Amino acid sequence: MINVVLVDDHQIVRAGIRRILSEAKDINILAEAGSGEEAVQFIRNNEVDVVLMDIHMPGIGGLEATRKIVHYSPNIKVIVLTVSNDEIYPVRFLKSGAMGYLTKDCQAEELIQAIKQVKSGQRYLSAEIAQQLALKRFDNRDSPFDALSERELQVMLMITRGEKVPKIAEQLHLSTKTVNTYRYRIFNKLGVNSDVEMTHLALRYNVIENHLAQQDVSSSNV
Repeated sequence: MINVVLVDDHQIVRAGIRRILSEAKDINILAEAGSGEEAVQFIRNNEVDVVLMDIHMPGIGGLEATRKIVHYSPNIKVIVLTVSNDEIYPVRFLKSGAMGYLTKDCQAEELIQAIKQVKSGQRYLSAEIAQQLALKRFDNRDSPFDALSERELQVMLMITRGEKVPKIAEQLHLSTKTVNTYRYRIFNKLGVNSDVEMTHLALRYNVIENHLAQQDVSSSNV
């Protein structure tokens, strides 16, 4: 039996995934988590085989949660299951230790296959993601976001969601001064001067989706 934890901040999404996986007799939904922090805490105290991880969530988010899970529990396999198919995310997650990457429009059979495959120690990438990664080797168009470190990318995503610096600092266990240092370092690397410009650039390069961008990011760091 494969024990699986679902990590997504949308309850209706988790319900849909649970319904799909209930058809597989050898997969057990051990728990659900609505944030990366919740997932990390649960996994440290329970026997888990596979984690289905979303990217965009409140708090530390999927990338940092994946890094922490793989660091503390290297035997646990993480599969990213998200709406984001831009190549920046598969590369970052695979480097952080994820074993699989699927988009949420995948078929139920493919999701079940991916879980079984990564449990056996093999990577699983959807055909679309695998093609993107292959083509990236021959694509001369570099994304400015490739220059960001893992922590900088994390801070950038939180800012584009409209989260305030004090809240970011609390969630990442950093000082507000350190977060602001990251923020201005990100500005320099991306060649922007404000949160609004950064958000527009992230939209242009498909790093975030329109429904995730806040309407008033200019007030997020007041």
